[in-house]
Amino acid sequence: MKKIHTTNAPEAIGPYSQGIVVNNMFYSSGQIALTPDGALAGEDVETQTHQIFSNLKAVLEEAGASLETVVKTTVFLKNMDDFPTVNEIYGSYFENHQPARSCVEVSKLPKDVRIEIEVIALVK
Repeated sequence: MKKIHTTNAPEAIGPYSQGIVVNNMFYSSGQIALTPDGALAGEDVETQTHQIFSNLKAVLEEAGASLETVVKTTVFLKNMDDFPTVNEIYGSYFENHQPARSCVEVSKLPKDVRIEIEVIALVK
């Protein structure tokens, strides 16, 4: 088991890792819209979603994976009314490769953000 850490994504805000590699699989912790220095990227779901993908790309790269090797994502939304907007942005990051996905509405997320995404990916 290998702990993943990069300064190109925000530090964990609790007692957990940005991600873990086991065998040839990478498991990310949920990413929220914090910049690498820990500031909230923005209030709107569009800005938050783009920041999350920036964070995911950074931890995936550190793990030896990429968006193209993601096999499963889980999307947590504070408001399911944001689904069409998030779905459009999500699709721009997964145009040709479309991993399995779950999407659920939750009552609250860390730092009161609007969205959180976690991934499972194959390490190259």
